[in-house]
Amino acid sequence: MLCGLLAAFIVTGFASPSRAAESHRLALQISDDDPVKMRAVLDVAANVSRHYSGQGEDVEIMVVAFNGGLDMLLDDRSPVRERLVNFLKSMPNVSFIGCGNTLETLAVKEGRRPPLIEGVSVTQVGVAMLMDLAEKNWTIVRP
Repeated sequence: MLCGLLAAFIVTGFASPSRAAESHRLALQISDDDPVKMRAVLDVAANVSRHYSGQGEDVEIMVVAFNGGLDMLLDDRSPVRERLVNFLKSMPNVSFIGCGNTLETLAVKEGRRPPLIEGVSVTQVGVAMLMDLAEKNWTIVRP
């Protein structure tokens, strides 16, 4: 009887811990205007993406920027612009989202809405997006 149960367990695939039911999901927060932290976010995204792709598993990564961290995504001042553009071209599993509230604050302060790097998306409230992702079982990390 025990052998029969074990055989059924193996045949149905439940005994295989390496099979992920769904892709891994990571949200990286950047809220500081600090090039070192911006590079750390990109390093983490690259390392996690390589790790899971090396195991044949899918991973979806979102970088959510607000407050001073939004500078990372601005076309006219990003200290990591070239590397971020390369991410957008070569890593379709990594997306970059800027906070609309922070953009509006900058627009009022500077008299114009600063341009985003092409390929960057906007959400109205960056922190709310992180909360929504956490509630959907995304892992949230602030490098």
